[in-house]
Amino acid sequence: TNMTVTAWGTELTPTNGSDQALAKWNIATLIQEVLVFTLALVGLAGNAVVLWLLGFCMRRNAFSVYILNLAGADFLFLCYLFIQSLVYFFRFYFVSRVSIFLAPVSTFAYISGLSFLSAISTERCLCVLWPIWYRCRRPRHLSTIMCALLWALSLLLSILEKKFSWRLSHLFSPSVCRVFDFIIAAWLILLFVLLSGSSLALMTRLLCGSNRVPPTRLYMTVVITVLVYLLCGLPFGIYWFIIFWIPNESHTFFGLSIPVVLLSCVNSCANPIIYFFVGSFRQRWWKQRHTLRLVLQRALQDTPEVDEPGESLPGETLAMSGGRL
Repeated sequence: TNMTVTAWGTELTPTNGSDQALAKWNIATLIQEVLVFTLALVGLAGNAVVLWLLGFCMRRNAFSVYILNLAGADFLFLCYLFIQSLVYFFRFYFVSRVSIFLAPVSTFAYISGLSFLSAISTERCLCVLWPIWYRCRRPRHLSTIMCALLWALSLLLSILEKKFSWRLSHLFSPSVCRVFDFIIAAWLILLFVLLSGSSLALMTRLLCGSNRVPPTRLYMTVVITVLVYLLCGLPFGIYWFIIFWIPNESHTFFGLSIPVVLLSCVNSCANPIIYFFVGSFRQRWWKQRHTLRLVLQRALQDTPEVDEPGESLPGETLAMSGGRL
């Protein structure tokens, strides 16, 4: 059993005149693989650009550290989907063995991505609701420490899910395997609650009340990223939860694997597009040359808009909420 719960390499035996249904299923799977292969290529290129710019070309702050790690998690997830597509199209033995070895990567990348996104939304909410406390009392290297802890915790949970729950199930009782599954499910639910609650509080502070905070590009980047995850990434976790806790009925929901995996691929591909869309929005491209670095800096800008839409911002002096007073 794999977290992606896809139809790669699945052979169905036609019975009682199910040849036509099998043919439709194969066509749907082929279309899915073509779309996943294409989106994975686009997403890998976009996330690689974000990793390069944030990792080597820009000064990092509190939120850009989270964005950097989120791009790394999306890159890993798309790598696994890309390799699985190669297995489906070419069925190379070596690639197939590598894909089996990399199967826990999908679990690891999904949990890590949700963890980083929840951390971004929570920190942004704290910055808006308690700005003085956040700016004065927040530890300087909190983002780096949190990312390291979230990577380690995600790796531990992915090992428990793949190795102990399935590979070593003959050494553990079913109740122990259920405990592992419950821990992972509880962590995902906690992350979803944090993500939803902090995003709702952030939107309420932006849109309602007399003390509304003026929206910045960083606000828009966080809000759009969360919305895309709720629409495209969340179904993957729900489907995974159903397969884990209703194993006897998993074949009933197997037909949902095609749209679920495709939506998860869209979610991992969309983040770089969101950054560059927000960074280039309302800019006069015909008056000024915009580099990818400047566009990404604008997407992470936490200051109000300048008067002139085409006016450029200093390359390394964008004031962001993660900076020190």
